[in-house]
Amino acid sequence: MSKGIYTGIIEKDANGNYFCGEFLLDYQMVSKGFNLGDKITIKTSIVNPSDKSYADYPKKTRNFALANDKPEY
Repeated sequence: MSKGIYTGIIEKDANGNYFCGEFLLDYQMVSKGFNLGDKITIKTSIVNPSDKSYADYPKKTRNFALANDKPEY
């Protein structure tokens, strides 16, 4: 499995959007299986289709998982 394109922490902005770096995270996915402060790895992204949040988050993803912090060998 690939390493992913970005690893970071789940945060929430003043508008209630969940994000990680420049990536807008799918709200439903975060609220059902993740917590603020979780370290995640983003696997893929698309152009954010929302006119409301595009300026802040040009990329959006539904394809992310908890980061694997195991050391590489």
